[in-house]
Amino acid sequence: MSDSTPNYVGKEAIEVASKDTTYAPRTPDEESADAGVVHKTAPLSRELRGRHMQMIAIGGAIGAGLFVGSGSALSTGGPGSLLTSFWVLGYIIVGSMLLCTVQALGELAVLFPVNGAFFTYIVRFVDPSFGFAVGWDYAIGWLTVLPFELIAAGITIRFWREDLNIGIWITIFLFFLCVIQIWGVRGFGEVEFVLSIIKICGCVGFIIFGTVVACGGTGDQGYLGTKYWHDPGAFANGFKGFCSVFVVSAFSFGGTELVGLAAAEALNPRKSIPQATKQVFWRIAFFYVVSLFIVGLCVPYTNKNLLNSSGANSKYSPFVIAIRLAKVQVLPSIFNVIITISVISVANSCTFGSTRTMQALAERGMAPKLLAYVDSNGRPLWGILLQLAFGLLAFIGEAENQSEVFTWLLALSGLSFFFIWGSICLAHIRFRAAWKQQGHLKAELPYEAIFGVMGSWYGLILCILCMTATFYIALFPIGGSPDAEGFFTYYLAAPIIIALYIGWKVYTKNWTVWISASDMDITSGRRSLVLDPDDMPEPKTWKNAPMRVLRALF
Repeated sequence: MSDSTPNYVGKEAIEVASKDTTYAPRTPDEESADAGVVHKTAPLSRELRGRHMQMIAIGGAIGAGLFVGSGSALSTGGPGSLLTSFWVLGYIIVGSMLLCTVQALGELAVLFPVNGAFFTYIVRFVDPSFGFAVGWDYAIGWLTVLPFELIAAGITIRFWREDLNIGIWITIFLFFLCVIQIWGVRGFGEVEFVLSIIKICGCVGFIIFGTVVACGGTGDQGYLGTKYWHDPGAFANGFKGFCSVFVVSAFSFGGTELVGLAAAEALNPRKSIPQATKQVFWRIAFFYVVSLFIVGLCVPYTNKNLLNSSGANSKYSPFVIAIRLAKVQVLPSIFNVIITISVISVANSCTFGSTRTMQALAERGMAPKLLAYVDSNGRPLWGILLQLAFGLLAFIGEAENQSEVFTWLLALSGLSFFFIWGSICLAHIRFRAAWKQQGHLKAELPYEAIFGVMGSWYGLILCILCMTATFYIALFPIGGSPDAEGFFTYYLAAPIIIALYIGWKVYTKNWTVWISASDMDITSGRRSLVLDPDDMPEPKTWKNAPMRVLRALF
């Protein structure tokens, strides 16, 4: 769908760019023109500020996956594989992939701050059936992660009181989440801001503490240095051990994309989203990479307690184990508080991620109409009630086989993030093709991804490689033979997405593989392309290249 009669900003703005350059027409800042929206409702509240946006992205990525789940990765892969997974693999592969992904998402979110964000982009720029599959997989993932996080929060309390029923703490935490939802998106943003700051302080504190321990400054272990890299060694279980940490890293970094989903409720997405996408990667990389490197120095992968580092068994968190090996008495309890706060923070993100995605799905007729309802305060009430109802599943945690519950809840979410991130990159690639096909210029974009289309191709290819590696370890597990149960605990998301995709194709009888570039809707919900002289990109020269790179990254 191409634009029609131009409506230029003004003579001055055009002259700043180029006298020969023409710009697309200005379009109204509303989603009502989107033909795909069949159930138009009240708009979501736009109250998230820049500080909220940055902490939302960080808050969704620092939780039990880092503080507890990394212990199982250390046990199966050793410190070398752990470091490779979160430094070489996490930094160069998962980390750099996420950098490209959030940059692509940032470009789209600034131009189209619409409900559902990446779900909507996939529907409009790739294929409605694929968007339906990815959207529901993402919503289901967050729906099922909430009871997991509530159970996890209850288990962390057992660090102090094993005699109390876990149901008490599940009830308290679920009530806490209900109170947050009453205050709408502003309440969510403020709570996430505070909790994320506490988590960041905890990571920084552990890095300082771990450095002192590794240098022999406390405890009776003496100078450690890289001792555990030599004895018992840096790598465990070879290549399989290396591949085994992919799902752990995906689950740990999952939630970074929430910054794009929050664009529809950002006060000033044109300013806050670029800031968040540029800075959040480096913060996450620092906290993950450095803290896990310190863990690898302080805890040998042969430590038997690491075998229990799963779910939210905070007693066996590698961070807590490192503190106990140093024989510091009070610090384990303090760090367990941080783990509990981290789990609650992720649970808070669950309610946001699922409700906004389901509301966008319902608007397009891909979910029950009831879920599209938004009240006068900008809250998707029925979606919130459904998410909190799923939270009641946490009481299953009182059962004796709660470990199996953990396993299958995580199976629905871990691999899903690779599908989500790859789909975001694909949507950006398709959008750029349509943008060019319909006569637009890159200079018209309010914000341009640092690595452009090549960065999205890079992110898409790496997502495919990560899913391939996960498939390998799911099919040929460490220390065992192939079995169906073990395979689906790793790869359950794949058949779900395929079933959703084919199901919507059959329902709509639309067998088109993807939308052609000339037919894509790149107008609906678009922020006005009003160009201010101060917003015009500076000419790219070798002289200003260093400053452009510096501004792009920081």
